[in-house]
Amino acid sequence: MNEFYEQNIVLIGAGIMSATLAILLKLFDPTLKIEIIESLDFAAAESSNALNNAGTGHAALCELNYTPQCKNGSINIEKAININTMFEVSKQFWSYLIQDGKLNCKFINKIQHISFCNGIADTNYLEHRYISLKNHHCFSDIEFTRNKKTITDWAPLIMDGRNINELVAATRFQQGTDIDYGELTQQLLKTFKQYSNSNIFYNQNVIEIKKEINGYWRLIVECKKFEYNRNIIASLVFIGAGGGSLPLLQKSGIPEGKLFAGFPISGQWLKCDDKELVKRHKAKVYSKASVNAPPMSMPHLDTRIVNGKSSLIFGPFAGFSTKFLKNGSLLDLPRSLRFSTILPILYVAINNIDLIKYLIKQLIQTNNQRIKVLRKFYPNAIKEDWRLEVAGQRVQIIKKDYNQGGILLFGTELVLAKDRSLAALLGASPGASISVSIMLQLIEHCFKEKFNTFEWKNRLKEIIPFNAYNLANNKNSMKIIRKKNNEILNIL
Repeated sequence: MNEFYEQNIVLIGAGIMSATLAILLKLFDPTLKIEIIESLDFAAAESSNALNNAGTGHAALCELNYTPQCKNGSINIEKAININTMFEVSKQFWSYLIQDGKLNCKFINKIQHISFCNGIADTNYLEHRYISLKNHHCFSDIEFTRNKKTITDWAPLIMDGRNINELVAATRFQQGTDIDYGELTQQLLKTFKQYSNSNIFYNQNVIEIKKEINGYWRLIVECKKFEYNRNIIASLVFIGAGGGSLPLLQKSGIPEGKLFAGFPISGQWLKCDDKELVKRHKAKVYSKASVNAPPMSMPHLDTRIVNGKSSLIFGPFAGFSTKFLKNGSLLDLPRSLRFSTILPILYVAINNIDLIKYLIKQLIQTNNQRIKVLRKFYPNAIKEDWRLEVAGQRVQIIKKDYNQGGILLFGTELVLAKDRSLAALLGASPGASISVSIMLQLIEHCFKEKFNTFEWKNRLKEIIPFNAYNLANNKNSMKIIRKKNNEILNIL
């Protein structure tokens, strides 16, 4: 019986993270018994859904928050290198599966990534950023211009109707990507189901997670469709439920989970399906966030390709709901409050007054005001061409800190139990793009003995020939694998 339990792994949430972890584990050991539990009636319905995220292959090519300017004027590109190389790790994994006949390229499309700035200070920043990135082999293909005609050739909509005296600048990478993470998740799960001992259960909700005396986890699962509960015993539990991960982590009772609180922020897009406009804009164009705005609020005008159909989205605009998921409960936020995290929440609130003011302004914003913001990007925008759509819920993570009281985290946080029998993923961007690196990190921690065996190391080398560290520090390795991946993924 114990041997059976040792093989029993439960993944909560049928999104990109669980799908990636499930396939990786099966590639390492096909005999593992893995069960995915999803509360909704289909996969990738929340954060992994195509229009619930920007669909950017986050590679730090155009996202300016990954290259902050230091007080001395220099540009810190360390985070950009980390994210870029981790995205290349994801591309290696997808390429391996495509070559093995387990995926097709429907989920990924080549699209240029552009950064656009105006005004003296921001255009100078963009030029300094260009110089800093150009000197590193990961970003050697970057282009920079202050020439208005060149920018018009790259992205005509953002120059249409713009004041001829306005100071502008832009950078471009021609081999950026647009990714439909919903499609990718569906393909991964279809492959997962082809393995033995691989099950996905929909319309089932985990209502209790409890550590047993024998060291295993007991999960009580509510089967909503058939109105009964079932018990599952597992040696490893992964909570990859997007905004729903924090409440489940809290239910587990592990001490590490008591360090975290969450604050939900919903996203909204202006969306355009006008064929002529869509035809003229074939890019993801990012700019700098407004003063006091959070990093994930960087305005961008994006080409999105979902199920072969292109559209444009602009945003994001912040909204608010006490739900942690689009399909969640209004009681999610109050239910998540704990005595241990009240002070960190208050500390973060007091020290982020400007952020709170920004969010309030976003909440009371009218559609005319949103169009006004769009016109800073696309001066000739016509209100009637754009409609407001709600994107996914994001839960910004607040972490208790004994020195600083509380820290507001922007990014992706992997939380591990001390004995490595339970893991949870919190946070948001750039999660989906670097999902492979995050899940490999989880496997390395939770399967430490197996991960260090010759068999697993050799398998990993076969699937992912070059790790992120190697790519960051070896120009030839990056050149070789990037060319190979782009050929396989059809994004040359």
